[in-house]
Amino acid sequence: MGLRAWAPGRVNLIGDHTDYMGGLVLPMAIGLGIEITGDRGGNWVMLGSDRFEGVAEVPVSGVPDPSTVEPTWGRYVAAVVDEVRPDDGLVGMVHSTLPPGSGLASSAALEVAVATALGADRLDPVAAAKACQRAEQRAVGVPCGIMDQLVALAAVEGMALRIDCDTLAIEHVPFPEDAEIVVIQSGQHRELAGSAYAQRRKECEAAERILGRRLRDCSPIDAEAIEDPVLRRRARHVITENERVDAVARALATGQLSYAGELLVASHASMRDDFEVSTPALDEIVAAARGVPGVYGARVTGAGFGGCVIVLCRPKTRLSGPIVWRGRPAAGASLTTD
Repeated sequence: MGLRAWAPGRVNLIGDHTDYMGGLVLPMAIGLGIEITGDRGGNWVMLGSDRFEGVAEVPVSGVPDPSTVEPTWGRYVAAVVDEVRPDDGLVGMVHSTLPPGSGLASSAALEVAVATALGADRLDPVAAAKACQRAEQRAVGVPCGIMDQLVALAAVEGMALRIDCDTLAIEHVPFPEDAEIVVIQSGQHRELAGSAYAQRRKECEAAERILGRRLRDCSPIDAEAIEDPVLRRRARHVITENERVDAVARALATGQLSYAGELLVASHASMRDDFEVSTPALDEIVAAARGVPGVYGARVTGAGFGGCVIVLCRPKTRLSGPIVWRGRPAAGASLTTD
């Protein structure tokens, strides 16, 4: 049986480093992603890639430790196979339009594309996203949240996706017709496994232990009571970012684009100063974009440490820099067979 499985990348409009703390996020799918073409059957999943060397070869019964699989990119495939446990194998190719290390969730798109090709479309989006989240954690040891996988599965064209990462409740938020998102590449390759991502999560968890409750249930005033200046800043970012998520969702739904842009700028400042995950290159792109007529706001998107900047602007606004993608929210994963 021939098939085509597609999973999009994503940009997060606002709500970074809140997902793994059970907070709020507002991502959207983009028109770049990962496609798998191939044929189902047999007892092995064997995939080549148009971007990476080597072939991922995994028995449908799974492997004891996906993190030991070679080539490295095949670890994601192996972990998904072990989570999905398909009835039949798959022989095919992975085709990607997502630049790796750009902060556009290429690893989650690969996981979702593989899961979709192997029959995870039979699951509801939350169950499939949880399986893919577990796969990433097992593949590379990154304590990622569920946002990237869930938006790749549940996105609707023309809508951003408000996700409560505690309850996993989903709300589709209309994106104004008279606006678009532009994604600009910083040129700084980002690898979560080699970044301070895990350290930031530990710092947030330490702040919660001091406060005695989850950061999503705290106020900015609560954060100021933390004596350790680093933990205070980390907590302040998560708390205020959760507040900005709902504010941006309301602003987009009511067409208040200037206000939404101001909130994006405030989020970038928090990512830069309180969470310390921006870089000079990202800061320069944000500053330059804000000076362009037609731009409402800009911020780093994703975990930081490199990757991309998103710009909220009027359609066809002329921006400089290596533009990776521009447009409105795209649809989520799909599977077609012949």
